Amino acid sequence: MRIGRVGATGRQAFILLIVMMTAGFLFACERTPSDRVQGYVEGEFVYVASPFAGALESLSVQRGRQVRSGDALFALERGSEKAARDEAERRLGQALANVEDAKKGKRPSEIDSLKAQLKHAQAALRLSTREVVRQEGLSQVPGAAVELEVDRARAARDQDRQRVAQLQADLDTALLGSRTDQVIAAEAEVHAREAALARADWEFAQKRQQAPKSGLVFDTLYREGEWVPAGRPVVVLLPPENVKVRAFVSETRVGTIRPGDHVQVAVDSVPQPFMGTVSYISPRAEYTPPVIYSQESRDKLVFMIEVVFDPQSAVNLNPGQPVDVRFESSLGGGRK
Repeated sequence: MRIGRVGATGRQAFILLIVMMTAGFLFACERTPSDRVQGYVEGEFVYVASPFAGALESLSVQRGRQVRSGDALFALERGSEKAARDEAERRLGQALANVEDAKKGKRPSEIDSLKAQLKHAQAALRLSTREVVRQEGLSQVPGAAVELEVDRARAARDQDRQRVAQLQADLDTALLGSRTDQVIAAEAEVHAREAALARADWEFAQKRQQAPKSGLVFDTLYREGEWVPAGRPVVVLLPPENVKVRAFVSETRVGTIRPGDHVQVAVDSVPQPFMGTVSYISPRAEYTPPVIYSQESRDKLVFMIEVVFDPQSAVNLNPGQPVDVRFESSLGGGRK
């Protein structure tokens, strides 16, 4: 009877040992190899928006498609901006015409009138000059002329001479055009109108957006016909150079990793690993003890590491995808 109880106890101990060994084996199988750390794929998105509000007139891309730099993404209605641009263009044309007008003299008909008046005055001057000569000659003959007639002839000559000088000056002024300061003011107005037109052109162009970089159309946030507020993104792009892997390594291993180290990134169901390069090591621990860094709690510290790839490899990685990361120090290779 005693022997039976001992046999039952031994069987229970043997079964417990088998269960513990099985659990330990399964746990060991599920653990990540010691030379790897877990991480995930992260993307830094490019949000394309218009600085002005408007109804979405056309959406030229679809989510999941690849676009090249300069490809059309979307267009907002731009009737108001077109009207403002046309107005600025017409005002510039008016300012240019004012400059040309300021540089020119008076109109041709006004010039012709001044020339005719000048010829008339010159003819009168010639006549008055001859009259002075005649009166001065008569003054030498006794009783033929009096001093008063000579003075009257000289006064008429001087008056005609001044008239000729005045008309000549008016004609010269009419041929010169506006004063220098007026021309400068008109040219400054032209520059102001050119700046206004450039601004109107820019605002008009901002209603149609192109891809600033090549990459994946990660998402579209509005549909055609919807009202888009100013500055709200319409298309979300993911350029391949903005795809990276973030992994977290322990405090005991972060000292062996340097920027520029080569990395192997393994993805489920992909036989060949992706080759990347360490681009960033966080200077701060992601999770810290609540009070101090004690010797016992150091193994709880982890540091974020970022890994980048060449564009050809990056297009095969999806944000949020879990990965396993092996660093160069674990691969046994030295830094190049």
